[in-house]
Amino acid sequence: MKHQALTGLLALTMLFGCSSSEEIVPDVPPSELYTDAKTALQGGNWITAIDKLEALDSRYPFGAYSEQVQLDLIYAYYKNDDLALGLATIERFIRLNPTHPKSDWVLYMRGLTHMAQDRNFMHDLFGTDRSDRDPEPVKKAFADFKRLLERYPNSVYAADSQMRMRALKNRLAEYDLATADFYLRREAWIAAINRAQEIQKTYPDTIAARKSLEIQLQAYEQLGLEDAVTRTQELIELNPL
Repeated sequence: MKHQALTGLLALTMLFGCSSSEEIVPDVPPSELYTDAKTALQGGNWITAIDKLEALDSRYPFGAYSEQVQLDLIYAYYKNDDLALGLATIERFIRLNPTHPKSDWVLYMRGLTHMAQDRNFMHDLFGTDRSDRDPEPVKKAFADFKRLLERYPNSVYAADSQMRMRALKNRLAEYDLATADFYLRREAWIAAINRAQEIQKTYPDTIAARKSLEIQLQAYEQLGLEDAVTRTQELIELNPL
């Protein structure tokens, strides 16, 4: 049944994709084109907004609207889930405008875009646990928000960035926990212990750190290290879930 639902969903997605033909953006003055693009943005019409903004960007790369067009494209790409294009536009903007007044926002959007790369539509749809997925986008997002806090501590995006960093830290800890559990199931006892201890050292204030003690305990028991078993049991009692 799940397979049939997935097949139907993919077919529907392809149908919508095939039915939407690329609109030819009319050759109108840049002010009019930008006004149309902003109207589309405000209405949540991301594809229309992107078409018009891309036209502006290609036709008038050094025009009066150039910087704002790129900023709007960053946002539109993010909202439309065009994450690779969004990151490319962000890197281009940073390279061309290293001291721009909205640099904190651009860095914030890079963090959000990297976070979005950790999402997957099918995973969200079926509630798939993503703790064993590639953590690289999460690491990049964490670094982006950390950099924002270091460079722009008074930014209006600082508080939200700090909150997201806490969530990302838990995500990274869960990834390492999944790896430690993998080693345990493979009976790689030393590797499981090392990864568990790394979690406790790097992410001591997470639930994953507490759970890693259980993995560590099982590995020590399998190795017959009674003193280590006793010490780990004491740590578990001191750190209840």
